[in-house]
Amino acid sequence: MGEVLRRLTASIRVRATLGALVVVAVVLAAAAVALVLLQRDALRSGAADTAAARAAQISGQVTAAGPPATLVGESEDDKDYDEDDEEDPEPDDVVSQIYAGDRLVVSSQPGVMVPSHRGIVELAGADHRYAVATVDTDWQGTEYTVVVAVSLEDADESVAALVPLLAVGGPLVLLVVGGVIWLVIGRSLAPVERMRREVAAVSDSSLDRRVDQPASRDEIHRLAVTMNAMLDRLESSRDRQRRFVSDASHELRSPITTLRQTGEVARTYPDAIDRAELADTVVAESLRLQRLVDQLLLLTRADEGRAGPTRGDVDLDDLLLADAARLARERPDLAVDTGAVAATRIWGDRPALEHVVRNLTDNAARHARTRVTYSASESDGRVRVAVCDDGAGVPDQDRDRIFERFVRLDEARARDDGGSGLGLAIVREIVDSHGGNVRVEDADGGGARFVIELAAHGPD
Repeated sequence: MGEVLRRLTASIRVRATLGALVVVAVVLAAAAVALVLLQRDALRSGAADTAAARAAQISGQVTAAGPPATLVGESEDDKDYDEDDEEDPEPDDVVSQIYAGDRLVVSSQPGVMVPSHRGIVELAGADHRYAVATVDTDWQGTEYTVVVAVSLEDADESVAALVPLLAVGGPLVLLVVGGVIWLVIGRSLAPVERMRREVAAVSDSSLDRRVDQPASRDEIHRLAVTMNAMLDRLESSRDRQRRFVSDASHELRSPITTLRQTGEVARTYPDAIDRAELADTVVAESLRLQRLVDQLLLLTRADEGRAGPTRGDVDLDDLLLADAARLARERPDLAVDTGAVAATRIWGDRPALEHVVRNLTDNAARHARTRVTYSASESDGRVRVAVCDDGAGVPDQDRDRIFERFVRLDEARARDDGGSGLGLAIVREIVDSHGGNVRVEDADGGGARFVIELAAHGPD
């Protein structure tokens, strides 16, 4: 039983219905009590008004002609009173009396004493209460008090009849409200259950499946849109991962194959290759393999959000000038221009940004004919860094694709140029992790200009 209750209360439909019923029950109970009290007060007020009107009428008669000899009583039976009938007579529905001081002058029902004060009172011999009204008047110098008592029996009976109606009607209303809420919530949650079943059926091999989107533009529709967008991201991530593994395997196969073939030739034909050539081949391919593995690891860390474990102030102009000096040493055939490098500082991960500058420099050096130009500037809270070459440039249709992994343009597909197709992909990943953007555009005078824009401020 406990497990069944836990499962039931775990249902949103059950909890929402129970919660709504509790609220409705409290409101109905409060409304029922208020209705009973208001009905009782209204009926009692009506009886008091009747008593006051009767007292005012009798008071007018006393003022005009003095106390009458008799007062007419009002009862359902309209019976004559006989003092010998019973010792404690039952009061009529309306009892009228006139007092002169404390002395009873005349009464519509002798034997029945009505207190000479306003309010709700009980009369001897009655099984219900009366509403009493009094009016003071005088006649020929004598003060009189007119007292009228009106029975509250009808009012009490009306209130008593209302209670069972409310006692029966309240649960019926709760039953109807509960049923309506149960059906409405069930219909509202039905699309969610369908989406749950559809998502439960999605696997790594069926990420192309999507949940149905309801026609309504409500929260369920937005949930379906969000889940489909999530599935789009998962499918895209899986496809990228598969392409990454495939491309990485392809890239790793080349140096490994070269090393294996060189080793097999040296072992089978010892005289066909000398030791120096063998050592040069092994070292070159090992360095190429090491660079590729390092770049793959860097991309993996970037995908996992671990590209920049520590951040601080970084002077980008220092990074540009240091890498320009390296390029000048390694490529004396190229003119290196740093005249447009101004002092710029950002908040970032220095080792990762060093990778960015190095990769852009290596890319520019591979494609430059005679010159590589650096620039750095700051305006409107943004830092703009550019590395330009005077090579063939990048066609418009390839300017987005060039930042994808393992992408080489036709002129850069030769393996001896040192490129792996990962350098620019690493640049984009690191720049994105710093909240910036990178693009390629035409350089002045021809060639390609790689531009990076980053925020020029520290952490908030």
